[in-house]
Amino acid sequence: MIGFELSSEQRELRDWAHEFAVREMRPVAGEYDEKEEMPWDVLQKAYDAGLMTYGIPEEYGGGGITETVTYVLIQEELFWGCAGIGTAIGASGLAASPIIVAGTDEQKRRFLPLFTAPGKPKLGAFALTEPQAGSDVSSLSTTAVRKGDHYVLNGQKRFISNGGIADVYVVFATVDKSRGHEGITAFVVPGDTPGIVAGKKEKKMGIRASHTGDVIFEDVELSVENRLGEEGQGFLIAMKVFEHTRPGVGAGAVGIARAAYEYALQYANERVQFGKPIISKQAIRFLLADMATQIDAARLLVWRAAWMNDQGLPVNKEASMAKAFASDVAMRATTDAVQILGGYGYMRDYPVEKWMRDAKITQIYEGTSQIQRVIISQMLAMGM
Repeated sequence: MIGFELSSEQRELRDWAHEFAVREMRPVAGEYDEKEEMPWDVLQKAYDAGLMTYGIPEEYGGGGITETVTYVLIQEELFWGCAGIGTAIGASGLAASPIIVAGTDEQKRRFLPLFTAPGKPKLGAFALTEPQAGSDVSSLSTTAVRKGDHYVLNGQKRFISNGGIADVYVVFATVDKSRGHEGITAFVVPGDTPGIVAGKKEKKMGIRASHTGDVIFEDVELSVENRLGEEGQGFLIAMKVFEHTRPGVGAGAVGIARAAYEYALQYANERVQFGKPIISKQAIRFLLADMATQIDAARLLVWRAAWMNDQGLPVNKEASMAKAFASDVAMRATTDAVQILGGYGYMRDYPVEKWMRDAKITQIYEGTSQIQRVIISQMLAMGM
């Protein structure tokens, strides 16, 4: 039976995230975008409220909210507040996910409390992308050489959220490059491990309130106990994580699109041209109608993928559909919002140009829209 009714707990958690976005994110979103700085004060409030750790099981200090449906509800509200701050808040959860998915009980007891310890916000980083390995993950060149009971990591990661400033890294390296993706192995690396060097901080088009940078590993020694799963299982671990997080990126895209649509709708009701509000013009009404329809369609794809993941069903195709469609909707909706505002939409005094810049990243990170279509078409060819 198909139903779209949220539980009372899910509604409460969605409202919790929305109220935080209204109170703590919206008022400073433009300021931190302009300064291109991490919003440490907002992160502290998010950390204290549990918004950075709610997905970690309770026994390790988190909120124990593990349902993907609840996760996408929260993501939509945070990205409605500010995609940059939302990315800064959510990056640590992405880093914790491989440990939750593939860690042993001992590894979870050892590493997950690093994300939840009292005090200042604890930052995590999911270190996969490299200068020459983006969509083609199998070509990554960061190496992990085993020497007895430990590994030595060498290499450089690029475009990493919290790269160079994280308290905990999950690093994907190859134990044998000739094996392609079958050589990729995942490791948990505490941020204070000797040999970790912070690289350059990137200057970005959008999500400028989040830190994106290089991180370099120079003869970093790790115990075998820091390895997640067996050698060669890193690619599968990353793909399993993406089945959970790609609907979350889709939900974030819906949040950005919704923010732009709501603002454009209000503007169209208030802006008077030729003696009438511009919403009286069919050209504007149809733009808004398409925005509203596409946002609803994107949200439903996101919810379906999230629900399927919670049911333990195969969700690779559906997660990719949700991310690809929702990110494309975000770009269209924000572009149309700028168009509805006209010259004002192009100016930085109004928020729609920021939402347009922020929307673009949803078509890129955690797998580009083109890669999502590769995945979808592969699943179709396999009859799935």
